[in-house]
Amino acid sequence: QVQLVESGGDLVHAGGSLRLSCVVSENMFNFNVMGWYHQAPGNQRELVATMSVGGTTNYADSAKGRFTISRDNENTVYLQMNSLKPEDTAIYYCATYRGYNNIYSSSSYDYWGQGTQVTVSS
Repeated sequence: QVQLVESGGDLVHAGGSLRLSCVVSENMFNFNVMGWYHQAPGNQRELVATMSVGGTTNYADSAKGRFTISRDNENTVYLQMNSLKPEDTAIYYCATYRGYNNIYSSSSYDYWGQGTQVTVSS
């Protein structure tokens, strides 16, 4: 069973920054895609950013220009979030996907972390 542990969530003011981390219990290069999703109360889980094993990145429109997904050489993926807005408030999850075909659907992902809370005050 693969385990993912997110950290770095916090309460920040609008305009602030946070860096989220996700540690995977095995080499993350065993997965074709690493993803960050978020879920606000009453909403569905939504894609924030993905990175393929080859380094290709994808971002939700709301994240473009403000968020950056990156990784180290082994088992940690990051989400740098700048210029945070109150609407970014959500639980942020990282997830792994062994396939390629449908990175935009949360149901495609194999394993999920427990999430980390990000709260942005106005």
